[in-house]
Amino acid sequence: MSASSPTPTASKVLSLNNIEVVYDYVSLAIKGVSLDVPQGGMVALLGANGAGKSTTLKAISGLLVAERGEVRRGEVQFHDRNIGTLSPQQRVQLGIAHVLEGRRVFEHLTPEENLIAASAIRSRADMARNKEMVYSYFPRLHERRSSAAGYLSGGEQQMLAIGRALMTQPKLLMLDEPSLGLAPFLVAEIFQIISRINREEGLSVLLVEQNAVAALEIVSHGYLIESGRVVMHDTAEALKSNPDSGVLSRRRKGKEFPRHQALQPAETLADLITTSE
Repeated sequence: MSASSPTPTASKVLSLNNIEVVYDYVSLAIKGVSLDVPQGGMVALLGANGAGKSTTLKAISGLLVAERGEVRRGEVQFHDRNIGTLSPQQRVQLGIAHVLEGRRVFEHLTPEENLIAASAIRSRADMARNKEMVYSYFPRLHERRSSAAGYLSGGEQQMLAIGRALMTQPKLLMLDEPSLGLAPFLVAEIFQIISRINREEGLSVLLVEQNAVAALEIVSHGYLIESGRVVMHDTAEALKSNPDSGVLSRRRKGKEFPRHQALQPAETLADLITTSE
């Protein structure tokens, strides 16, 4: 499938149309990226460190301004509305939740207080209902709701970061490297929960990951970004069965996939799977 056109879909919650992002007025970080997230779907944005994955998410959530970046060309559309002039707060109110890389919890607050702090834009009734939902997906947070968040494990802090995003009642959940620094069994657990949230709540998800193999197991479509450009995109199944990658042949041989291997600079999806033999 061509890397220049977005994934076709009947109903889109998010659409990036040929966006370019510039830092400090001169440094071109994103070069004509287009992608779609279907209503209720899960899409992965894959690539190496520095490829432009996090910058793409910040272009959507409006956080570029804090880093002296801006979208110079193209459009970011949310439910067919151009949101390029909206502040980050306005984008949250529209239903965009961005879980930043590195978990970023309030370490001096308890998990319960972290969830309450994320509910400022919602009513008390919404807060109680959303908190119950978060604890149903992450029962470990309920067990540790009175402990300081700084004493939670890495996996528990990631669960808390996702839980805080859910407290805003998002229509689009964007996750930046949720597997970063976590043991493979925790990655599998968190990805299963994300998939369950998508399925049960109908929540659209844009997942940024270096762990390409694990991500493609739970999403419907994937995009591979390299040096600020989308170089490959297709359905997850098509990417996994791409003749250049040899994924299907490896499955037929009964070989295991690397569950937590990151793409290295200048690697493609095919390189990741080929070099992990």
